[in-house]
Amino acid sequence: MNNDQFAGKWKQIRGKVKQRWGKLTDDDLDVINGRAEELEGRIQEVYGKTREEAQREVKDFCREC
Repeated sequence: MNNDQFAGKWKQIRGKVKQRWGKLTDDDLDVINGRAEELEGRIQEVYGKTREEAQREVKDFCREC
């Protein structure tokens, strides 16, 4: 799934994002608003991951969707 598809399906996958990364708040999800790069940044910030780890997690997540 590319960034445009991610953004287009945001409302559908928002719940799955919340399940996968439970520490993200509804406010975080509102700010992310379908932007994969923003999701990566929030994962880095909240979970203390490196940029590469966050990118890998989001890519893996997108493949599953």
